Amino acid sequence: MRLTCPLCGERDLREFTYRGAALTRPEGETWGDDWHDYIHLRDNPAGENREYWAHSTGCAAVLLVTRDTRTHEVLGSALAKGGGA
Repeated sequence: MRLTCPLCGERDLREFTYRGAALTRPEGETWGDDWHDYIHLRDNPAGENREYWAHSTGCAAVLLVTRDTRTHEVLGSALAKGGGA
């Protein structure tokens, strides 16, 4: 699989580190069901999914990658802004 870094161009997957699913972080800092779900429960979708990847051996940019988890086809990538979804 190859990912395209907006700063460096197309690169081999070995240059990147998977940083997790791009989830919407709950608002507020009070513990509740929304925080429990965010931290402990994860879907395992088959199909289009948004994920964070770090260009760890390149420019160190964090990317928001959209890919199909069934085929590993990369549908798009962009710089992640602000570190959240």
